[in-house]
Amino acid sequence: MATPDESPSAKRWLPLEANPDVMNQFLWGLGLPVEEAECNDVFGLDEELLAMVPQPVLAVLFLYPITSQTEEERILQDNEKSESSNKVYFMKQTVGNACGTIGLLHAVGNITSEIKLSEGSFLDRFFKSTANMDPSERAAFLENDREMEVAHSVAATAGETEASENVDTHFICFTCVDEQLYELDGRRSGPISHGASSPSTLLQDTAKVIQGVIQKNPESLNFNVIAISKKS
Repeated sequence: MATPDESPSAKRWLPLEANPDVMNQFLWGLGLPVEEAECNDVFGLDEELLAMVPQPVLAVLFLYPITSQTEEERILQDNEKSESSNKVYFMKQTVGNACGTIGLLHAVGNITSEIKLSEGSFLDRFFKSTANMDPSERAAFLENDREMEVAHSVAATAGETEASENVDTHFICFTCVDEQLYELDGRRSGPISHGASSPSTLLQDTAKVIQGVIQKNPESLNFNVIAISKKS
């Protein structure tokens, strides 16, 4: 999806498919060890289906359609000051259609204490290089990173549907930091807090927020939820 910070000459990537297999290969290839974590489909938001998702859940990715309703909501929330922990890893999105990759970076960037990245791998180097940058500097760093651009391109063409630059959906990430549930969206001005949460209730707390988005957009069908779970 195009971004508010995107200039007419900005880079545009092909979008990632909401496919756990594609995302797993992408992350594993960038330095998330296979034995550490993996992406899994969340097939529904009721308790029985949530209970089927492998635990513990470290982060949740949510793909939703861009509508006038969701855009109004985003602008409204951006105008409200939202305090966030300085431990939250957040970056802006300046590359078109990069929301899937940024969602994954938001997920991994906020769980580095829970997982061990391969030493010297792309993800290890990326987070060490951007640790002290602000959200805009991280965006510029990503935009100029050829290695990530190539890796994203490979992943974007590995899905089951034909890749196209023209999409009207958007990925965001939910994660728990300092006992707060945060929504991380590179199109926003910063992290959005959705109140108290915990690692053990992250999936259920996120499901409630997602249900609210779906209820406000009853005519839209293009929703997808993917959990990143730690392997035991």
